[in-house]
Amino acid sequence: MSIWWSLHLRRDAASVPLARRLLLGTMETAGVDPDVSYDLSVALSEACANAVEHGGDTARGCTSEAFRVTAYLDGEKCRIEVTDAGPGFPAAGGRPRPPVRPAPSEAESGRGLCLIQELADHVHFGNKPGRGGAVVSFDKILKWREDAPLVAV
Repeated sequence: MSIWWSLHLRRDAASVPLARRLLLGTMETAGVDPDVSYDLSVALSEACANAVEHGGDTARGCTSEAFRVTAYLDGEKCRIEVTDAGPGFPAAGGRPRPPVRPAPSEAESGRGLCLIQELADHVHFGNKPGRGGAVVSFDKILKWREDAPLVAV
């Protein structure tokens, strides 16, 4: 079984629950275990929230009001990718290196990338080639409900 979808969303906070609900609905329909679906939906929410907050770069003249979410359920794995048109991640040694470290306990933000790493099996933070923008992609091995209607073969 293979399912994929892609959304082009406004950089607006209201877009985050839209993407999350679509992912949860897709996974429920396919028969993915609810715990796995929940983990991926939280990771997706964090990636989308980052795109909403950081996905535009007015300093470079990029005023894009959109970001993209793509989800693939393919066999036993789900891959999610969120891309934006912001400045991207800072480079360290020529490779994008986001600051992935726990936020201070009193901080009101800064936990998203750490949460994504904890909830997914494989995570990649990168930058789009050319004009830039961040790319956050993550994978998770799927578990299925016993009554799953679309179990992978």
